[in-house]
Amino acid sequence: MKTSILVVDDETAFLDSVVRMLRIEGYDDVTPMSVPTEVPALFEDKTFDVAFLDITMPELDGLELLKIIKEASPETECVMVTANESIPMVIEAVKSGAYDYLVKPIMPEQLTHALDRALERRRLIESLLIKSSRAVKRTLDNPDAFQEIVTGDKQMLRLLHEAELHAGSNIPLLVTGETGVGKELMARAIHMASRRVAGPFVPVNMLALSLTLFESEFFGHVKGAFTGADKDKVGYLGKASGGTLFLDEIGDLSLEIQGKLLRILQEGEYTPVGDTRSLKADVRFVAATNQDLEKQVQQRKFRKDLFYRLQFAHLQIPPLRSRADDLTLLAEHFLPEDDGGAASIADDAWETLGAHGWPGNVRELKGVLEAASNLAAGGDIKPAHLKLPKPKSKPAAMSKATTVGDLEPMKDVERRHIIAVYEALDNNKSQTARTLEIGLQTLHRKLKAYGVK
Repeated sequence: MKTSILVVDDETAFLDSVVRMLRIEGYDDVTPMSVPTEVPALFEDKTFDVAFLDITMPELDGLELLKIIKEASPETECVMVTANESIPMVIEAVKSGAYDYLVKPIMPEQLTHALDRALERRRLIESLLIKSSRAVKRTLDNPDAFQEIVTGDKQMLRLLHEAELHAGSNIPLLVTGETGVGKELMARAIHMASRRVAGPFVPVNMLALSLTLFESEFFGHVKGAFTGADKDKVGYLGKASGGTLFLDEIGDLSLEIQGKLLRILQEGEYTPVGDTRSLKADVRFVAATNQDLEKQVQQRKFRKDLFYRLQFAHLQIPPLRSRADDLTLLAEHFLPEDDGGAASIADDAWETLGAHGWPGNVRELKGVLEAASNLAAGGDIKPAHLKLPKPKSKPAAMSKATTVGDLEPMKDVERRHIIAVYEALDNNKSQTARTLEIGLQTLHRKLKAYGVK
Protein backbone atom coordinates (compact mmCIF):
# COMPACT_ATOMS: atom_id res chain seq x y z
CA MET A 1 0.00 0.00 0.00
CA LYS A 2 1.14 3.55 -0.73
CA THR A 3 2.31 5.73 2.12
CA SER A 4 0.18 8.87 2.31
CA ILE A 5 2.01 11.96 3.58
CA LEU A 6 0.73 15.44 4.46
CA VAL A 7 3.11 18.44 4.58
CA VAL A 8 1.83 21.74 6.00
CA ASP A 9 3.92 24.94 5.92
CA ASP A 10 3.01 28.51 5.04
CA GLU A 11 6.48 29.07 3.47
CA THR A 12 5.89 27.85 -0.06
CA ALA A 13 9.61 27.59 -0.91
CA PHE A 14 10.26 25.29 2.05
CA LEU A 15 7.05 23.36 1.34
CA ASP A 16 8.13 22.72 -2.26
CA SER A 17 11.59 21.56 -1.19
CA VAL A 18 10.18 19.02 1.30
CA VAL A 19 7.73 17.65 -1.27
CA ARG A 20 10.56 17.38 -3.82
CA MET A 21 12.79 15.47 -1.35
CA LEU A 22 9.99 13.04 -0.56
CA ARG A 23 9.17 12.37 -4.20
CA ILE A 24 12.85 11.79 -5.00
CA GLU A 25 12.76 9.08 -2.31
CA GLY A 26 9.83 7.44 -4.11
CA TYR A 27 6.90 8.76 -2.11
CA ASP A 28 4.25 9.74 -4.65
CA ASP A 29 1.22 10.23 -2.41
CA VAL A 30 2.30 13.57 -0.92
CA THR A 31 -0.22 16.35 -0.21
CA PRO A 32 1.29 19.85 0.26
CA MET A 33 -0.76 22.50 2.08
CA SER A 34 0.27 26.14 2.56
CA VAL A 35 -2.99 27.29 4.21
CA PRO A 36 -3.34 25.54 7.58
CA THR A 37 -7.02 26.47 8.03
CA GLU A 38 -7.86 24.31 5.00
CA VAL A 39 -6.24 21.18 6.46
CA PRO A 40 -9.09 19.95 8.74
CA ALA A 41 -11.38 19.54 5.74
CA LEU A 42 -8.89 17.11 4.16
CA PHE A 43 -9.51 14.56 6.92
CA GLU A 44 -13.19 14.33 6.04
CA ASP A 45 -12.33 12.34 2.91
CA LYS A 46 -8.82 10.99 3.48
CA THR A 47 -6.48 9.65 6.14
CA PHE A 48 -2.73 10.17 6.21
CA ASP A 49 -0.02 7.88 7.55
CA VAL A 50 2.35 10.72 8.47
CA ALA A 51 1.94 14.52 8.70
CA PHE A 52 4.79 17.07 8.83
CA LEU A 53 3.49 20.24 10.49
CA ASP A 54 5.24 23.59 10.76
CA ILE A 55 4.76 24.97 14.27
CA THR A 56 4.73 28.70 13.51
CA MET A 57 1.95 29.56 11.05
CA PRO A 58 -0.65 32.37 10.86
CA GLU A 59 -4.33 31.88 11.78
CA LEU A 60 -3.83 28.26 12.87
CA ASP A 61 -0.45 27.29 14.31
CA GLY A 62 1.06 23.81 14.24
CA LEU A 63 0.19 22.94 17.84
CA GLU A 64 -3.49 23.78 17.32
CA LEU A 65 -3.50 21.90 14.03
CA LEU A 66 -1.84 18.90 15.70
CA LYS A 67 -4.68 18.63 18.22
CA ILE A 68 -7.27 18.84 15.43
CA ILE A 69 -5.53 16.12 13.42
CA LYS A 70 -5.12 13.75 16.39
CA GLU A 71 -8.81 14.24 17.16
CA ALA A 72 -9.85 13.47 13.57
CA SER A 73 -7.26 10.76 12.89
CA PRO A 74 -5.48 9.41 16.02
CA GLU A 75 -3.51 6.91 13.93
CA THR A 76 -1.75 9.64 11.90
CA GLU A 77 1.84 10.05 13.14
CA CYS A 78 2.72 13.75 13.33
CA VAL A 79 6.22 15.23 13.05
CA MET A 80 6.57 18.88 14.03
CA VAL A 81 8.85 21.23 12.08
CA THR A 82 10.29 24.36 13.66
CA ALA A 83 12.91 27.02 12.95
CA ASN A 84 13.41 27.57 16.67
CA GLU A 85 14.28 24.59 18.86
CA SER A 86 12.21 25.65 21.87
CA ILE A 87 12.15 22.91 24.53
CA PRO A 88 8.81 24.03 26.09
CA MET A 89 7.24 24.10 22.65
CA VAL A 90 8.53 20.61 21.83
CA ILE A 91 7.27 19.26 25.17
CA GLU A 92 3.84 20.76 24.50
CA ALA A 93 3.81 19.14 21.05
CA VAL A 94 4.70 15.71 22.45
CA LYS A 95 2.02 16.00 25.13
CA SER A 96 -0.50 16.81 22.39
CA GLY A 97 0.38 13.67 20.44
CA ALA A 98 3.37 14.55 18.22
CA TYR A 99 5.81 11.70 17.66
CA ASP A 100 8.95 13.63 16.65
CA TYR A 101 10.24 17.04 15.58
CA LEU A 102 12.69 18.46 13.05
CA VAL A 103 14.58 21.77 13.08
CA LYS A 104 14.94 23.84 9.91
CA PRO A 105 16.87 23.67 7.64
CA ILE A 106 16.17 19.99 7.00
CA MET A 107 18.54 17.72 5.12
CA PRO A 108 17.11 14.87 2.98
CA GLU A 109 18.57 12.18 5.27
CA GLN A 110 16.95 13.83 8.33
CA LEU A 111 13.59 13.93 6.61
CA THR A 112 13.68 10.29 5.48
CA HIS A 113 14.99 9.12 8.86
CA ALA A 114 12.10 10.83 10.68
CA LEU A 115 9.66 9.39 8.16
CA ASP A 116 11.06 5.86 8.52
CA ARG A 117 10.79 6.04 12.31
CA ALA A 118 7.23 7.36 12.18
CA LEU A 119 6.18 4.60 9.78
CA GLU A 120 7.89 1.94 11.92
CA ARG A 121 6.02 3.20 14.99
CA ARG A 122 2.76 3.07 13.06
CA ARG A 123 3.47 -0.54 12.00
CA LEU A 124 4.35 -1.49 15.59
CA ILE A 125 1.14 -0.04 16.97
CA GLU A 126 -0.91 -1.71 14.24
CA SER A 127 0.65 -5.11 15.06
CA LEU A 128 -0.15 -4.67 18.77
CA LEU A 129 -3.70 -3.61 18.00
CA ILE A 130 -4.15 -6.80 15.99
CA LYS A 131 -3.59 -8.83 19.18
CA SER A 132 -6.47 -7.17 20.95
CA SER A 133 -8.64 -6.70 17.89
CA ARG A 134 -8.81 -10.46 17.31
CA ALA A 135 -10.46 -10.90 20.70
CA VAL A 136 -12.67 -7.86 20.13
CA LYS A 137 -13.75 -9.08 16.69
CA ARG A 138 -14.81 -12.42 18.15
CA THR A 139 -16.95 -10.56 20.71
CA LEU A 140 -18.54 -7.71 18.73
CA ASP A 141 -20.62 -7.28 15.61
CA ASN A 142 -19.08 -3.84 14.96
CA PRO A 143 -15.47 -4.13 16.20
CA ASP A 144 -14.27 -1.15 14.16
CA ALA A 145 -16.20 1.20 16.45
CA PHE A 146 -14.19 -0.07 19.44
CA GLN A 147 -10.80 -0.33 17.72
CA GLU A 148 -9.20 2.36 19.93
CA ILE A 149 -9.81 0.23 23.05
CA VAL A 150 -6.86 -2.14 23.50
CA THR A 151 -7.91 -5.20 25.51
CA GLY A 152 -7.94 -8.96 25.66
CA ASP A 153 -9.40 -9.15 29.17
CA LYS A 154 -12.54 -11.26 29.56
CA GLN A 155 -14.39 -8.83 31.81
CA MET A 156 -13.55 -5.95 29.45
CA LEU A 157 -14.76 -7.93 26.45
CA ARG A 158 -18.06 -8.61 28.24
CA LEU A 159 -18.32 -4.90 28.97
CA LEU A 160 -17.70 -4.02 25.31
CA HIS A 161 -20.46 -6.41 24.31
CA GLU A 162 -22.84 -4.62 26.70
CA ALA A 163 -21.67 -1.26 25.36
CA GLU A 164 -22.40 -2.33 21.79
CA LEU A 165 -25.91 -3.45 22.74
CA HIS A 166 -26.62 -0.14 24.49
CA ALA A 167 -25.20 1.80 21.54
CA GLY A 168 -28.14 0.68 19.42
CA SER A 169 -30.63 2.59 21.58
CA ASN A 170 -31.03 6.26 22.45
CA ILE A 171 -31.41 6.02 26.25
CA PRO A 172 -28.99 7.92 28.52
CA LEU A 173 -25.90 5.93 29.41
CA LEU A 174 -23.73 6.08 32.53
CA VAL A 175 -20.03 5.13 32.39
CA THR A 176 -18.22 4.84 35.72
CA GLY A 177 -14.76 3.83 36.84
CA GLU A 178 -11.67 5.12 38.55
CA THR A 179 -9.65 8.04 37.22
CA GLY A 180 -7.67 7.10 34.11
CA VAL A 181 -9.54 3.94 33.06
CA GLY A 182 -10.72 5.45 29.75
CA LYS A 183 -14.31 6.56 30.30
CA GLU A 184 -14.25 9.12 27.47
CA LEU A 185 -12.65 6.56 25.15
CA MET A 186 -15.55 4.21 25.90
CA ALA A 187 -18.08 7.00 25.29
CA ARG A 188 -16.51 7.79 21.91
CA ALA A 189 -16.61 4.11 20.95
CA ILE A 190 -20.30 3.92 21.85
CA HIS A 191 -20.92 6.98 19.67
CA MET A 192 -19.06 5.30 16.79
CA ALA A 193 -21.19 2.17 17.21
CA SER A 194 -24.49 4.08 17.34
CA ARG A 195 -26.91 5.29 14.68
CA ARG A 196 -25.67 8.81 15.49
CA VAL A 197 -22.16 8.16 14.20
CA ALA A 198 -22.61 10.73 11.40
CA GLY A 199 -23.36 13.41 14.01
CA PRO A 200 -20.90 15.19 16.32
CA PHE A 201 -19.41 13.87 19.54
CA VAL A 202 -19.26 16.80 21.97
CA PRO A 203 -17.41 16.31 25.29
CA VAL A 204 -18.23 18.67 28.17
CA ASN A 205 -16.26 18.96 31.41
CA MET A 206 -19.19 19.56 33.74
CA LEU A 207 -16.88 20.77 36.53
CA ALA A 208 -16.05 23.81 34.40
CA LEU A 209 -19.69 24.97 34.38
CA SER A 210 -20.78 27.27 37.18
CA LEU A 211 -24.45 27.70 38.08
CA THR A 212 -24.53 31.24 36.63
CA LEU A 213 -23.07 30.12 33.29
CA PHE A 214 -24.79 26.76 32.96
CA GLU A 215 -27.87 27.83 31.00
CA SER A 216 -25.93 30.06 28.61
CA GLU A 217 -23.27 27.42 27.94
CA PHE A 218 -25.66 24.48 27.79
CA PHE A 219 -28.75 26.01 26.15
CA GLY A 220 -27.11 28.90 24.31
CA HIS A 221 -28.51 32.43 24.21
CA VAL A 222 -29.86 35.02 21.79
CA LYS A 223 -28.39 38.42 21.13
CA GLY A 224 -29.33 40.92 23.84
CA ALA A 225 -30.34 38.25 26.37
CA PHE A 226 -28.06 39.84 28.98
CA THR A 227 -25.27 42.39 29.25
CA GLY A 228 -22.42 41.30 26.98
CA ALA A 229 -24.55 39.02 24.79
CA ASP A 230 -23.71 40.87 21.58
CA LYS A 231 -24.57 37.94 19.30
CA ASP A 232 -26.44 34.64 19.26
CA LYS A 233 -24.61 31.69 20.81
CA VAL A 234 -25.23 28.00 20.18
CA GLY A 235 -24.98 25.98 23.40
CA TYR A 236 -23.68 22.46 23.89
CA LEU A 237 -27.11 20.97 23.18
CA GLY A 238 -27.20 22.71 19.81
CA LYS A 239 -23.61 21.79 18.95
CA ALA A 240 -24.30 18.12 19.68
CA SER A 241 -27.60 18.03 17.75
CA GLY A 242 -27.89 14.74 15.88
CA GLY A 243 -24.97 13.27 17.81
CA THR A 244 -23.75 12.44 21.31
CA LEU A 245 -23.23 14.79 24.26
CA PHE A 246 -20.64 13.43 26.71
CA LEU A 247 -21.10 14.80 30.23
CA ASP A 248 -17.85 14.16 32.10
CA GLU A 249 -17.48 14.46 35.91
CA ILE A 250 -21.25 14.41 36.40
CA GLY A 251 -20.87 13.14 39.98
CA ASP A 252 -19.38 16.45 41.11
CA LEU A 253 -22.22 18.71 39.93
CA SER A 254 -24.09 20.96 42.33
CA LEU A 255 -27.64 19.90 43.17
CA GLU A 256 -29.00 22.99 41.35
CA ILE A 257 -27.33 22.05 38.07
CA GLN A 258 -28.40 18.43 38.54
CA GLY A 259 -32.01 19.65 38.65
CA LYS A 260 -31.64 21.60 35.40
CA LEU A 261 -30.00 18.61 33.72
CA LEU A 262 -32.78 16.29 34.89
CA ARG A 263 -35.42 18.49 33.26
CA ILE A 264 -33.62 18.22 29.92
CA LEU A 265 -33.50 14.43 30.19
CA GLN A 266 -37.18 14.23 31.14
CA GLU A 267 -38.68 16.77 28.74
CA GLY A 268 -36.27 16.47 25.80
CA GLU A 269 -36.63 20.20 25.14
CA TYR A 270 -34.85 23.40 26.13
CA THR A 271 -35.09 27.15 25.60
CA PRO A 272 -32.04 29.31 24.83
CA VAL A 273 -31.56 32.18 27.29
CA GLY A 274 -33.58 35.21 26.18
CA ASP A 275 -35.56 33.24 23.60
CA THR A 276 -39.23 32.20 23.59
CA ARG A 277 -38.87 29.14 21.39
CA SER A 278 -38.57 25.60 22.75
CA LEU A 279 -36.05 23.52 20.85
CA LYS A 280 -35.78 19.74 20.72
CA ALA A 281 -32.70 18.27 22.39
CA ASP A 282 -31.81 15.85 19.61
CA VAL A 283 -28.84 14.30 21.43
CA ARG A 284 -27.83 11.02 23.05
CA PHE A 285 -26.55 11.64 26.60
CA VAL A 286 -23.55 9.69 27.90
CA ALA A 287 -22.49 10.66 31.42
CA ALA A 288 -19.32 9.66 33.26
CA THR A 289 -17.95 9.87 36.78
CA ASN A 290 -15.36 8.34 39.07
CA GLN A 291 -17.70 8.81 42.03
CA ASP A 292 -19.91 6.13 43.58
CA LEU A 293 -23.28 7.70 42.72
CA GLU A 294 -25.20 5.27 44.92
CA LYS A 295 -23.14 6.45 47.88
CA GLN A 296 -23.56 10.08 46.75
CA VAL A 297 -27.35 9.60 46.77
CA GLN A 298 -27.23 8.20 50.31
CA GLN A 299 -25.22 11.25 51.39
CA ARG A 300 -27.71 13.53 49.59
CA LYS A 301 -25.00 14.88 47.32
CA PHE A 302 -26.63 13.50 44.17
CA ARG A 303 -30.31 13.62 43.23
CA LYS A 304 -32.05 10.27 43.54
CA ASP A 305 -34.32 10.96 40.55
CA LEU A 306 -31.34 11.82 38.31
CA PHE A 307 -29.49 8.72 39.51
CA TYR A 308 -32.45 6.50 38.65
CA ARG A 309 -32.67 8.16 35.25
CA LEU A 310 -29.05 7.23 34.49
CA GLN A 311 -28.48 3.91 36.22
CA PHE A 312 -30.47 1.61 33.93
CA ALA A 313 -27.75 1.55 31.27
CA HIS A 314 -24.62 1.46 33.42
CA LEU A 315 -21.13 0.43 32.31
CA GLN A 316 -18.45 0.21 35.00
CA ILE A 317 -14.93 -0.03 33.59
CA PRO A 318 -12.71 -2.23 35.79
CA PRO A 319 -9.41 -0.83 37.09
CA LEU A 320 -6.15 -1.80 35.40
CA ARG A 321 -4.95 -3.73 38.48
CA SER A 322 -7.71 -6.30 37.89
CA ARG A 323 -6.75 -6.77 34.21
CA ALA A 324 -3.37 -8.53 34.38
CA ASP A 325 -3.33 -9.52 30.71
CA ASP A 326 -4.14 -5.99 29.59
CA LEU A 327 -1.20 -4.58 31.55
CA THR A 328 1.27 -6.30 29.23
CA LEU A 329 -0.71 -5.47 26.10
CA LEU A 330 -1.09 -1.80 27.01
CA ALA A 331 2.54 -1.46 28.11
CA GLU A 332 3.70 -2.68 24.71
CA HIS A 333 1.17 -0.39 23.05
CA PHE A 334 2.43 2.68 24.91
CA LEU A 335 6.16 2.01 24.55
CA PRO A 336 7.79 5.06 22.92
CA GLU A 337 10.51 4.66 20.31
CA ASP A 338 14.08 5.86 20.36
CA ASP A 339 16.53 6.34 17.48
CA GLY A 340 17.09 2.60 17.27
CA GLY A 341 13.39 1.71 17.14
CA ALA A 342 10.95 0.63 19.80
CA ALA A 343 12.06 0.85 23.40
CA SER A 344 12.15 -2.39 25.42
CA ILE A 345 11.45 -3.33 29.02
CA ALA A 346 13.88 -5.44 31.05
CA ASP A 347 12.53 -8.56 32.79
CA ASP A 348 12.91 -7.12 36.30
CA ALA A 349 11.10 -3.95 35.15
CA TRP A 350 8.17 -6.11 34.00
CA GLU A 351 8.02 -7.48 37.55
CA THR A 352 7.93 -3.93 38.93
CA LEU A 353 5.10 -3.02 36.56
CA GLY A 354 3.14 -6.09 37.60
CA ALA A 355 3.56 -5.38 41.32
CA HIS A 356 2.33 -1.77 41.11
CA GLY A 357 -1.32 -1.10 41.99
CA TRP A 358 -1.87 1.52 39.22
CA PRO A 359 -4.19 3.91 41.06
CA GLY A 360 -4.04 6.17 38.00
CA ASN A 361 -4.86 3.21 35.74
CA VAL A 362 -4.19 3.32 31.98
CA ARG A 363 -3.36 7.04 32.00
CA GLU A 364 -0.74 6.49 34.71
CA LEU A 365 0.82 3.56 32.82
CA LYS A 366 1.22 5.66 29.68
CA GLY A 367 2.88 8.52 31.57
CA VAL A 368 5.21 6.23 33.53
CA LEU A 369 6.45 4.50 30.36
CA GLU A 370 7.01 7.75 28.47
CA ALA A 371 9.06 9.21 31.34
CA ALA A 372 10.98 5.93 31.86
CA SER A 373 11.90 5.83 28.17
CA ASN A 374 13.48 9.28 28.49
CA LEU A 375 15.55 8.16 31.50
CA ALA A 376 16.61 4.94 29.77
CA ALA A 377 18.21 7.09 27.03
CA GLY A 378 17.95 4.44 24.34
CA GLY A 379 18.66 1.43 26.55
CA ASP A 380 16.37 -1.09 28.20
CA ILE A 381 13.86 0.34 30.67
CA LYS A 382 14.89 -0.87 34.14
CA PRO A 383 13.06 -0.68 37.50
CA ALA A 384 14.95 2.49 38.52
CA HIS A 385 13.69 4.26 35.37
CA LEU A 386 10.04 3.59 36.27
CA LYS A 387 10.15 5.71 39.44
CA LEU A 388 7.44 3.58 41.03
CA PRO A 389 7.15 3.08 44.80
CA LYS A 390 8.39 -0.23 46.16
CA PRO A 391 5.50 -2.68 46.60
CA LYS A 392 4.38 -3.42 50.12
CA SER A 393 5.78 -6.69 51.41
CA LYS A 394 3.40 -9.60 51.10
CA PRO A 395 2.38 -11.50 54.26
CA ALA A 396 4.74 -14.34 55.03
CA ALA A 397 3.67 -17.79 53.94
CA MET A 398 2.19 -19.98 56.67
CA SER A 399 4.89 -21.79 58.55
CA LYS A 400 4.75 -25.55 58.91
CA ALA A 401 5.23 -24.95 62.64
CA THR A 402 1.85 -23.20 62.88
CA THR A 403 -0.28 -24.90 65.48
CA VAL A 404 -3.86 -26.00 64.91
CA GLY A 405 -5.00 -23.33 67.34
CA ASP A 406 -3.54 -20.62 65.06
CA LEU A 407 -5.61 -21.68 62.03
CA GLU A 408 -8.83 -19.79 61.08
CA PRO A 409 -12.14 -21.07 59.77
CA MET A 410 -12.76 -20.31 56.09
CA LYS A 411 -15.66 -17.99 56.92
CA ASP A 412 -13.35 -15.77 59.00
CA VAL A 413 -10.72 -15.67 56.25
CA GLU A 414 -13.43 -14.74 53.73
CA ARG A 415 -14.82 -12.05 56.05
CA ARG A 416 -11.40 -10.41 56.51
CA HIS A 417 -10.67 -10.54 52.77
CA ILE A 418 -14.02 -9.06 51.69
CA ILE A 419 -13.80 -6.22 54.22
CA ALA A 420 -10.17 -5.50 53.23
CA VAL A 421 -11.07 -5.25 49.53
CA TYR A 422 -14.16 -3.13 50.33
CA GLU A 423 -12.09 -0.66 52.37
CA ALA A 424 -9.26 -0.59 49.80
CA LEU A 425 -11.80 0.46 47.15
CA ASP A 426 -13.15 3.31 49.31
CA ASN A 427 -16.34 1.44 50.25
CA ASN A 428 -17.44 1.25 46.61
CA LYS A 429 -19.81 -1.72 46.53
CA SER A 430 -20.01 -2.01 42.75
CA GLN A 431 -16.22 -2.07 42.29
CA THR A 432 -15.81 -4.46 45.23
CA ALA A 433 -18.33 -6.93 43.79
CA ARG A 434 -16.66 -6.78 40.38
CA THR A 435 -13.16 -7.25 41.88
CA LEU A 436 -14.28 -10.19 44.04
CA GLU A 437 -16.25 -11.61 41.08
CA ILE A 438 -19.44 -11.99 43.12
CA GLY A 439 -22.91 -10.55 42.61
CA LEU A 440 -23.75 -7.13 44.00
CA GLN A 441 -26.68 -8.55 45.98
CA THR A 442 -24.38 -11.23 47.44
CA LEU A 443 -21.96 -8.53 48.55
CA HIS A 444 -24.78 -6.50 50.15
CA ARG A 445 -25.91 -9.58 52.06
CA LYS A 446 -22.43 -10.44 53.32
CA LEU A 447 -21.61 -6.88 54.40
CA LYS A 448 -24.90 -6.67 56.26
CA ALA A 449 -24.07 -9.93 58.04
CA TYR A 450 -20.65 -8.52 58.96
CA GLY A 451 -22.28 -5.37 60.36
CA VAL A 452 -20.52 -3.21 57.72
CA LYS A 453 -22.37 -0.30 56.09
